[in-house]
Amino acid sequence: MSSLHESELFRTRRDFLRTTLFGAAASLTLPLFLRKTFAALDAEAAGDLQAVSGKDGAILVILQLAGGNDGLNTVVPYADDAYYRARPVIGLPAGQILKLDGHLGLHPALGGLKGLYDDGHLAIVRGVGYPNQNRSHFRATEIWQTASDADKIEKYGWLGRYFDSCCKGADPSVGMAVSGTLPQSFVAKDPTGISFRNPEEYRWKAEGKSSEGDALFSHFNTPDDENSGGSIGMVGNGNSSAMDSLDYLQRVAIDAQLSSHKVREISRKTRSAVEYPATALGNSLGLIARMIAGGLPTRVYYASQGGFDTHYNQLASHGRLMGELGDALAAFARDLQAQGNFGRVTLMTFSEFGRRVAQNGSDGTDHGAAGPMFVMGGGIKPGLYGEQPSLTELQRGDLIHNVDFRSVYATMLDRCLGASSRAILGRQFAHLPLV
Repeated sequence: MSSLHESELFRTRRDFLRTTLFGAAASLTLPLFLRKTFAALDAEAAGDLQAVSGKDGAILVILQLAGGNDGLNTVVPYADDAYYRARPVIGLPAGQILKLDGHLGLHPALGGLKGLYDDGHLAIVRGVGYPNQNRSHFRATEIWQTASDADKIEKYGWLGRYFDSCCKGADPSVGMAVSGTLPQSFVAKDPTGISFRNPEEYRWKAEGKSSEGDALFSHFNTPDDENSGGSIGMVGNGNSSAMDSLDYLQRVAIDAQLSSHKVREISRKTRSAVEYPATALGNSLGLIARMIAGGLPTRVYYASQGGFDTHYNQLASHGRLMGELGDALAAFARDLQAQGNFGRVTLMTFSEFGRRVAQNGSDGTDHGAAGPMFVMGGGIKPGLYGEQPSLTELQRGDLIHNVDFRSVYATMLDRCLGASSRAILGRQFAHLPLV
């Protein structure tokens, strides 16, 4: 390998993976686990590849509001007397609500979202849930992450099934989570996707001193520019796949090495066009915006904001979370607009469940059912979708959903990512006309 000059090396990873002859030669010096998995990687790269990437195509950003966001104090039915009867202490005064129409408005701390709504860049889907909703944090999160029915267990995440279906041979960073671990929604039959909290800590290095194999991977990871809410729900386990544990760890090592240099280079060289709030969510969305600006080929980004399990003294904590959410999303939108990328990025929020209609004895709210979702982007059709659930016709004290969350997923898959939602979700769900 040392006898090969740089001019003789192929310019892209795809050429490397596609060329069995070169792979065979490289296998003489590469570590054993690379030799074991080379043939599988080559077969993948030789197959049908996704036509576009996050460099030039649509991008989906998933934002988890972890802990169960109180939808009634987020999108507030301020004109409904039943709201104040159920919440004599934590009900938000009508005079403070950021009004959307004569019945509904946003939490007063969501000024950033109100601005996006007024500018035509925000859709609000009301009454989202699924039949027989589960109130357990972990099981409810698992249902949302895998898009399963409440009485079924899915092995793979809904985004993992998208990766398996549409992203064979794609760059390992086709999915990126700003987290210490991959979300369960990324779990796939063929593991892919990357995760990190700090780009400077995201790297792979062989044990001991640098090897020729390290140098080879460093070359193939050279940028192509010269040629052209710690939260509930991050419970995904990469070993939940057809690969055994050793194969999975080996594959993760490959993926990390293939993408870590590019991620760190973008992080160092790309600066945000706007100032983000100094919060964990602001940092996460600012990082995602920098990756988009730097041309990372990621199709799906994932971030999380934690702290929404508001059983006690909800007003202060929920108000703080709403302010962080609205300010961070507004900064993210401004940043993407300044980049010229806002039209091809769609951001979708979700939370594992809403809260009960009535406040509890601790001036908080307990686990409930249906809640709202936000969809933001330059290409969405703004407005209110779904029906506002009744506050008097309840099921075990919970709002009754009227939009299945998988309808939102199907809309994102079919109309944003150009995938087949029927193949990925197992059956066809109705689309919402928000894209």
